[in-house]
Amino acid sequence: MSSYIIQGGKKLEGVVKVSGSKNASLPILAASILNGGTTKLYNVPNIHDAQKMLEILKLLGCKVKKKENKVIIDSSNLKNYEIPENLMREMRSSVILAGSIIGRNKKATFSYPGGCDIGARPIDLHLKAFEKLGISIKEEGGKIECTCDKIKGTKIDLDFPSVGATENAILAACLAEGETIITNAAREPEIMDLEKFLNRMGARVEGAGTNQIKITGVKKLKNVEYNIMPDRIEAGTFLVAGAMTSGKIELINVVPEHIEPIINKLQEANCKIEVENNKINLIAPKRLKAVDIKTMPYPGFPTDMQAVFGAAMTISKGTSVIVENIFENRYKYMQELVRMGAKVTIEGRTAVVKGVKKLHAANVKSTDLRGGAALVLAGLATNGITEVEEIQYILRGYENLEKKLTNLGAKIYLK
Repeated sequence: MSSYIIQGGKKLEGVVKVSGSKNASLPILAASILNGGTTKLYNVPNIHDAQKMLEILKLLGCKVKKKENKVIIDSSNLKNYEIPENLMREMRSSVILAGSIIGRNKKATFSYPGGCDIGARPIDLHLKAFEKLGISIKEEGGKIECTCDKIKGTKIDLDFPSVGATENAILAACLAEGETIITNAAREPEIMDLEKFLNRMGARVEGAGTNQIKITGVKKLKNVEYNIMPDRIEAGTFLVAGAMTSGKIELINVVPEHIEPIINKLQEANCKIEVENNKINLIAPKRLKAVDIKTMPYPGFPTDMQAVFGAAMTISKGTSVIVENIFENRYKYMQELVRMGAKVTIEGRTAVVKGVKKLHAANVKSTDLRGGAALVLAGLATNGITEVEEIQYILRGYENLEKKLTNLGAKIYLK
């Protein structure tokens, strides 16, 4: 398995163009099934998870053409309704295909999804939403079979504002009979992007970005072209990379309002930040000031940025308290940072980080997607040579990470 070799100690300076959003592209790729026609997507990130989603679409019977960040999907000959178990286990987001397949075929078969081991992420909320829509669910031999004669609009009250359950309910309801109301819906920008895409396809979805979403079922959807939104987590990651290396970063192709909690925390840590339309400029201090973070559903501080920010706090002046409210097993990366000299105490969902002046280089292993990115940033902030192993996790969600970092002056290459 590949590793990143990082020669640390270089200030990151320059311009970064933010890639298309991982978490927006996956449900939109899944939604391409619904129109039974052609979908043209732009700004699709070249990442492992997007590639796996395209593989699944091909296995379901779709024709897929891809050139750089443009993808054309023809779903007119969709024949299969089962998501292969091996691909489900590789990528948790594959479960989002269930809503689309059911919406199109009135049946779907899939297994429990895999992905990063960051804690329990049950799909019971997805299944409850399907049942509310009149879909019967049968579990046998590790597989979940969903079937119905027709999907009926209803009211779905989510126990927790789950992004995946919200998206799956929307996708299943687009071609339903009648009106569906989702309450306690997730409010993430990626759901707003899904709404825009579906409405351009001819769906009738409203309320994304609020805690109540209404879907009025339509009989048919049409061909569509759409440009995927920028990745807010990638944007935040590069800002923190600049902050950790006392650098000067300019982000382009970014939506600043999507990352306001990140900007606010970086400013609190004594970074100078200027925002202008779709650009963000960051000038880092010589040493960051320690700040506390608490992850929350959007518009709170994103759980996907917790590890990256946690890495920054290990070399900040003072003591930080991090509280992880979304996933209970998201501190595995901290043990790797301790190998680099970080001072961390973890109790349950809380991590207390006492900042040190410098981390030291070490051989470390990625434990998950965002934890892996945190280790890369930590390596950039040391003075020695760090090897980050198991980078298949990182490749799931970051497009050309080493190339973008190299363009900023980093010394990083694949082994």
